[in-house]
Amino acid sequence: MLELQYIVSSQGPKRVGPFSHAVRAGDFLFVTGQMPTLPEDPNTLVAGGIEEQTKRVMDNLKLVLRSQSLGFDRIAFARVYLVNFQDFDRMNKVYQSFFPKDRLPSRTCIGVTGLAVGALVEIDFVVAC
Repeated sequence: MLELQYIVSSQGPKRVGPFSHAVRAGDFLFVTGQMPTLPEDPNTLVAGGIEEQTKRVMDNLKLVLRSQSLGFDRIAFARVYLVNFQDFDRMNKVYQSFFPKDRLPSRTCIGVTGLAVGALVEIDFVVAC
């Protein structure tokens, strides 16, 4: 049976709910969707619009990845949740800047009617370890 390792990192952002920052299953790490909240305060959204929120989400994901000695070059799959698809191009510009040009992960982008704490964007990852 495949062993699961549940990861709650003191290096990651404070959690807004009852979940692990990530779960390692074999050679994969499943990283919980991150919100555009301040790392030390999961109830406070970063100031600004979609660009600032996307950057904060990616920075929060980076905190989780670093806690496992991983980087954006190991992302196999990303899932993006957007409240407003008119934000798609602006979100993409910030999102893409975090990845090496030739190492973009596969991805699904999903339109939603709302996200926790009033966020405009949330992103989760599947990482190859």
